[in-house]
Amino acid sequence: MTANLREQLTLLPGLLVAHVNLCAAALGIGLLLSLPLGLVAARSKRWGWVLVSFSGVVQTIPGLALLALMVPLLGAFGFVPALVALILYSMLPVLRNTVVGITGIDPAVLEAAHAVGMTPRQVFTRVELPLALPVIVAGIRTATVWVVGTATLSTPVGQASLGNFIFTGLQTRNWTAVGVGCVGAALLALSLDGLLATLQRGVLRRRPMLVRAALATLFVGLSVSATSNSWSARSIVDTGARDDASEVPSYTADAAGPSTPIVAGDSNLKRPLRIGAKTFTEQYILAHLIESRARAAGLDTQRLESLGSSVVFDALVVGKIDVYVDYTGTIFTNAMHRSDLHAPWQVSAATADWLAKEHGIRQLGELGFENAYALAMRADDAGRYRIRSLPDLAPYAPKFTLGGDYEFFARPEWKQVRDAYGLHFSKLTSFDSTFMYPAVRDREVEVISAFSSDGRIAAFDLTVLHDPKHAFPPYDAVILLGPTVSDEPRVVAALQPLIGAIPVELMRAANWRVDRDEDKQSIEQAARWLSAQLDSRHIPMGP
Repeated sequence: MTANLREQLTLLPGLLVAHVNLCAAALGIGLLLSLPLGLVAARSKRWGWVLVSFSGVVQTIPGLALLALMVPLLGAFGFVPALVALILYSMLPVLRNTVVGITGIDPAVLEAAHAVGMTPRQVFTRVELPLALPVIVAGIRTATVWVVGTATLSTPVGQASLGNFIFTGLQTRNWTAVGVGCVGAALLALSLDGLLATLQRGVLRRRPMLVRAALATLFVGLSVSATSNSWSARSIVDTGARDDASEVPSYTADAAGPSTPIVAGDSNLKRPLRIGAKTFTEQYILAHLIESRARAAGLDTQRLESLGSSVVFDALVVGKIDVYVDYTGTIFTNAMHRSDLHAPWQVSAATADWLAKEHGIRQLGELGFENAYALAMRADDAGRYRIRSLPDLAPYAPKFTLGGDYEFFARPEWKQVRDAYGLHFSKLTSFDSTFMYPAVRDREVEVISAFSSDGRIAAFDLTVLHDPKHAFPPYDAVILLGPTVSDEPRVVAALQPLIGAIPVELMRAANWRVDRDEDKQSIEQAARWLSAQLDSRHIPMGP
């Protein structure tokens, strides 16, 4: 067994428990809602059409979009929006099968039941429900498989699940992690479906022992999962973090210079420091780096990773997380809705002032590198067409395809650049950033929206096109502290040494250690390497 696989399997129990608990809660509440509504729909054609149509409309909304919509609608993150979205997703098959099961009973059977003097209640409990139950259970089986699969999409809204393996693995090209997440979700779905199939056979064949065995197995499994929830809550968001704050990761083993000893003392923070991260390699590495510095300062930590850009910012605002790394251009355009162009220092000053006044968020400082959006293309193609800048690109754009990450074309920065240079491409194609770079390397697209601190720019021999009008705003990486820790002395002292300490070359090298295919390193190994490089430059580990 490889070290990578062992590492993923170590994380599996906690994430599996979180996934099971989320699915069980969603299916349980979904059944409590769907079964009575299904009975109402079966008795009333008007209500039946309304209820089934509403459930059908919900199913047309992509799972990730439905989960994302729940965040602003409910004003919450994590379990609650994921739960509500999955409840809605679970309702259609149960509701529809309940209607079909009840209305599909032979009218002659019902007439016979009434003829022998059964009351309406007896007709329902002794005739309709037993005859419809196999069809209803089939709907529950379908809903279970749907919910287990869709729950993997809950990671970007802050709910831990088996999707953590998939999202993190996809962004870091860790196919072992992706495989563990996919296989885990598939086995869970098949196991639950098998138990429900046993229940269905017991009902069909009128074998109470089968029914009791299936129900008992489900009960025991859910009970074990529920009792494990408190443990899993710690191990999920903090993928590998220790509960004992005194166990500080040895991130300075290879450092040239000695690390600064930890200073004892009490902290006003009486809970773990919650560290957020977006959905790409650099963010994961920096989250681990921040964690190592906080732990060296004697703070307990938790990580909440793979969050969408807007989700992670909103979570910081309301105190669901305490610290993460963002970029001044993202804040300036997406949060502040500014499109005017300024020098990098002016943008940084404007974001710091706005964050403090509007949300009580402290922009601790710039890390020392910029991770800017930039259009890039293969160096040999750039040489052939003599394209060195965005004005050079404009005449060729109608013949080219532009590839961007899944949020680039919806961001205001793209519209600014497009309009500033009159860029009209023949086609715009969205990719996960993991596949965007191979796409331009393999000439599936001619141009991509690259990230300036990405190690794949040099590795894939790409040319970054000059932006003479500065249509892309500056994207200096900055540490943001939420309102609850903005004045926490130990947090500030632990992270302050990182300010101005990471040049872009160092960040690119750390990113490439994770993103390369050969001699690939894990996120934690890359974070240790980066921390060691900082220590060799005499950047202290703690206050």
